[in-house]
Amino acid sequence: MITTVSTAPIAGQKPGTSGLRKKTPVFMGPHYLENFVQSIFDVVGTAGKTFVLGGDGRYFNDRAAQVILRMAAANGAARVIVGQGAILSTPAASHLIRLNKTDGGIIMSASHNPGGPTEDFGVKFNMPNGGPAPEGVTEAMFRRTTEITTYKILEAQDVDLGTIGRHHLGAMIVDVVDPVSDYAALMETLFDFPAIRAMFAAGFRMRMDSMCAVTGPYAVEIFENRLGAVAGTVTHATPLPDFGGMHPDPNPTWAHELMAEMMGDAAPDFGAASDGDGDRNMVVGRGIYVSPSDSLAVLAANAHLAPGYAQGLAGIARSMPTSAAVDRVADALGIARFETPTGWKFFGNLLDAGRVTLCGEESFGTGSDHVREKDGLWAVILWLNILAVRKQTVAEILQDHWARYGRNYYSRHDFEAIATDKADAMMAALRGKLASLPGQMAQGMRISAADDFAYTDPVDGSVSTGQGVRILFEDGSRIVLRLSGTGTEGATLRLYLERYVAGPGDLDHDPQEALAPVIRAAHDLAAIAGFTGRTAPDVIT
Repeated sequence: MITTVSTAPIAGQKPGTSGLRKKTPVFMGPHYLENFVQSIFDVVGTAGKTFVLGGDGRYFNDRAAQVILRMAAANGAARVIVGQGAILSTPAASHLIRLNKTDGGIIMSASHNPGGPTEDFGVKFNMPNGGPAPEGVTEAMFRRTTEITTYKILEAQDVDLGTIGRHHLGAMIVDVVDPVSDYAALMETLFDFPAIRAMFAAGFRMRMDSMCAVTGPYAVEIFENRLGAVAGTVTHATPLPDFGGMHPDPNPTWAHELMAEMMGDAAPDFGAASDGDGDRNMVVGRGIYVSPSDSLAVLAANAHLAPGYAQGLAGIARSMPTSAAVDRVADALGIARFETPTGWKFFGNLLDAGRVTLCGEESFGTGSDHVREKDGLWAVILWLNILAVRKQTVAEILQDHWARYGRNYYSRHDFEAIATDKADAMMAALRGKLASLPGQMAQGMRISAADDFAYTDPVDGSVSTGQGVRILFEDGSRIVLRLSGTGTEGATLRLYLERYVAGPGDLDHDPQEALAPVIRAAHDLAAIAGFTGRTAPDVIT
């Protein structure tokens, strides 16, 4: 029986850069999830359509899946493809949308944010191309949440999501599928699995930390079962509703166990970690950390070594805060390069139009045109493919890269849970003086330009403004400040710092030391301590 439930708008249901994220108890509150899901369905339409559904397994994932299924059935959807146990990594969900030519999909995740009864939950809609809904669609969803008066739900028993196969929910078909198999098969078409298998067979050792999150089953199947890495290569391989108490964000701060192993005397040859929903990655060599910006540049320079990219790259795109290291590779290859706002959805048009093949963000996200999301395991396997072909260590590959292209010293400093009014006041004050900054000196460096980044999409002409403050120096150094849209309380100030050194000397410094004058200049110019009371970041990556 279909029930129409009376409801009223709930404030604050505005999706950020990747869907709606709130504390789990908020999503579990009366009508909260239902209002947002109905608003999605009202905007995209459901009658006769097919969708993909899955999530990262965090707390409330299983219950939310049943609600969404019953609402899809009540709204007239014909079919929903669900990962077994309501589990799907975000890139695997994107692949299933594309593979099955569905009308989109709903992904339940708060990505790299912690999970648990008092932690974070999220819901986002991906379009038929497999990519996140663009701003025009998410704005329509938000507007709908402000006027909603009813939602529809089917009164029915739970669907058995633990059993692979076809089920029925009212008139709607529910196909429960293996969440891993189609994705793993896609990876085999892109990479030289025999070469990587031979490398492992010759004694190559790896550590993959899945951080008790969604990629555990994927990583075990691909690295241990298909590529022959020894059993136990993947640690924290079982997805848990609270991620085992871990913060599933693959950076040196939160993946400290992996970092300690990779910097130790008995370190394996290669290390990697992924996040809550599997779209982010961190790469570490024995005794050396690879920044996401450097990783993107190295992958771009070497992608042709993998079968899926042997014909070369159409172009490369990076988010504006990401370092310019990959730009130098694009210029050397003679291919197009694009600088977009933060948010993977901004890469979608470029990918769909065939303008770019590889994309990357400094926030540990890298991907290609094989799906329309960033893809953590894809990046890790591409690194393995490069290592297998070049037969060098991670450190040697980085040193060769810097010797050829120079080094963009780079770091991101995060100041978390700042009072929103203080963060807004700081950014407003900084924007107010941008016009007066060019020509001024800061820590011995002359400012050449300062602006608030705006982007005109070269495919559809859409314009995005207010995407982050940039302060550029004559020597190629750069400061970027923006407030993040991925947190669930207060504001997170992200401070991006960059300094280019052409070489051949001064390529082996610690990034924080190399960036010291840029860091001091950023604190002075933005008056961070004065507005926020913070003198040091919570997280450095």
